[in-house]
Amino acid sequence: MAQKRPQQVASLVHGELARLLREDLSDPRVGQLSITDVSMSADLKRARVRVLPLGGGEVDPQLMRGLEAARGYLRHKLGRSLGLRFTPALDFELDRNLAHAVQLTSMLGRLVSEEGAEE
Repeated sequence: MAQKRPQQVASLVHGELARLLREDLSDPRVGQLSITDVSMSADLKRARVRVLPLGGGEVDPQLMRGLEAARGYLRHKLGRSLGLRFTPALDFELDRNLAHAVQLTSMLGRLVSEEGAEE
C-alpha cells in the first residue's frame, strides 16, 4: 500500500504542474512543452519532472533556465492547490529517452526504405 502513494502523488503533481505551465507561467523562455514523467522520492519530498519541448528539434538551453527560475513559484502554487503536508521540491530534467526513440525509429525507417529500393 505504501508503494502506491508515491505513484498517486506523482500523478497529482503531473496534472497540476501541466496546468500551471500551460495557464499560469508567463516566462517566455518556457514555451510549449510536455511533461513526460514525474517520479517521486519514497518520502514524497522530491519530484523528478522530465520534460520535452513540443515539436521536437533542438532544445533551447533557455528552456531549462526558465524552468529552474520558475521552480519556487511552481512549488508554491503546487502546495496551495494540492494541499499536501509537504510540497515536493521540483527537479527538472530533459527527457532524452523520447528523443532517442524518435531518432531510432527514423533510422529504422530509412533502413527499411533503402532495403525496399534495393530489391
